[in-house]
Amino acid sequence: MQNKVVVIVGATGGIGSALARKLAPAGANLVLASRNSQRLEELASQLPATGTILKVPTDITNLSQVETLMEKIVTQFGQIDVLVNAAGAGVMKQFSKITPQDMDAMVDLNLKGSFYTTQAAANFMKDKQSGHICNIVGILGKHPMAMASAYCASKYGVVGFSKCMAEELKRYGIKITLFYFGGVDTPFWDNVSLKVDRRKMLSPQMAVEAIWFALSAEPQAVPMEINIQPESHLFL
Repeated sequence: MQNKVVVIVGATGGIGSALARKLAPAGANLVLASRNSQRLEELASQLPATGTILKVPTDITNLSQVETLMEKIVTQFGQIDVLVNAAGAGVMKQFSKITPQDMDAMVDLNLKGSFYTTQAAANFMKDKQSGHICNIVGILGKHPMAMASAYCASKYGVVGFSKCMAEELKRYGIKITLFYFGGVDTPFWDNVSLKVDRRKMLSPQMAVEAIWFALSAEPQAVPMEINIQPESHLFL
């Protein structure tokens, strides 16, 4: 990771912030993107000054803000080596109670936001003929669950576009890895009404180690999918 330019979207979330703390001491140049500028400042102040840290408040549901984010990155560093899409939100309701606003929120952030950032980063990576995109999907992008129809719809969409783009991008040396984590104990669950036992979930550090493994793989290796679930809630 020494001198690599790593973009973390959703940097102030549980997985994003834990990943920043893992990569900063390794000498990576970090680009931290999140909607909350105050939390971005707080996170950056906690990281060791090993590499350069660029903070860019960004709402990824807004395409022009995503384009501005990528332009600032290329202006500062001239390249993008890694993109990690760790932003996301959840609506867990019975299908009959899901409102148009709920569906719009899931599609805009989880699906369209991830597509915008993946598309924009890949366009820059193509010029360098290399890059690695890590899309954190979650296990509900692979397995359905009651009360999660809107959320699953958005995450299944991420899997679809990621696999299609991987086919188009492999000729440019760009890898895409999908991460299907089971429940991870992060602030994601703070605003979810569904009752869950967070003590039995995966830790953010466990998720970060999986991302680190993918980013550290041999150049010719393509870790396409990584699936890690807590033993207490295992989908087969």
